[in-house]
Amino acid sequence: MKSTHALLLGAALLASVSVMSVAAMAKDIVVGVSWSNFQEERWKTDEAAIKAGLAETGAKYISADAQASPTKQLADVESLISKGANVLVILAMDSEAILPAVKKASDEGIPVIAYDRLIESPNVLYLTFDNVGVGRLMAKAIYAVKPAGNYMFIKGDKGDPNADFLFSGITEILKPAMDSGKIKDVGESYTDGWKPDNAQKEAEQLLTKNNNKVDAAVVENDGMAGGVVAALTAQGLAGVVPVSGQDGDHAAINRIALGTQTVSIWKDARDLGKLAGESAAALGAGKKMTDLPGVKPFSGGAKHVTVNSVLLTPLAVTKANLNVIVDKGWITKDEVCAGVKKGMTAYCD
Repeated sequence: MKSTHALLLGAALLASVSVMSVAAMAKDIVVGVSWSNFQEERWKTDEAAIKAGLAETGAKYISADAQASPTKQLADVESLISKGANVLVILAMDSEAILPAVKKASDEGIPVIAYDRLIESPNVLYLTFDNVGVGRLMAKAIYAVKPAGNYMFIKGDKGDPNADFLFSGITEILKPAMDSGKIKDVGESYTDGWKPDNAQKEAEQLLTKNNNKVDAAVVENDGMAGGVVAALTAQGLAGVVPVSGQDGDHAAINRIALGTQTVSIWKDARDLGKLAGESAAALGAGKKMTDLPGVKPFSGGAKHVTVNSVLLTPLAVTKANLNVIVDKGWITKDEVCAGVKKGMTAYCD
């Protein structure tokens, strides 16, 4: 029987060989990243992390920005493949519209990572945070400060499954209060492209429709939350109506300190991006999706297609724990507290 030392040494050697094999093939690995709408603040952080994950192996990075156009994204994926991409990372603008591109890649033996947004194809590796869990955290934070009243819901793009994943988590938490009549849904709206200006218009319309009698705004990301806060500000309601968001955008974290936004669900994009970079390099080196760490089956989409997935855990950031996001180097204290007056937020005093 082999000694424990020998077994451990063997395992270490196998791990070393595995790392070396990926590194040896890295010069031949070209990872093409198709961004849905790169102008959003968050994606720049994701890109830097993906590049960092790839840099460890030396794999090459190329990218394209669909500029919120599903049609352009199809052409972008074709272009990335023609430029030599042998692994694809796709942040889908429209999860249905992108399916022909995924099929083409799969037919050519090109692994596809569905980045942050679900693509319902059994051939993708879905990497994201637990978006139903994100919705639950949003709802809990808003409910904690406003357990009754008129709620409006500003959802993400209708073509993005995340919008519905989030809303299912939100309604799961709020349903008892809604069923009892404590909370009233006074309007909900999908938001084309997750765009802040669209969200602002939707909020303005809902405020007008309800004669400004809105007690809470459950908003599905930080960019849109900025638009909603602008609408509330125009009516003198900023800081009065609690507002949710997600992504940990710097402007949103500052709004939390200022009191105009209640919560941002922080999904550390550095972790997700690095995971995508490392996973892409491994797939490019011939690893199977099911052999990657933490991979589990997921079938939570509208079609219940089972895909391989890794779901990371998010964190709710409020006035009470601003230090956590600073301590992790996501944002500086000066950025958090810009314009915050004494007595407004304890962390900034």
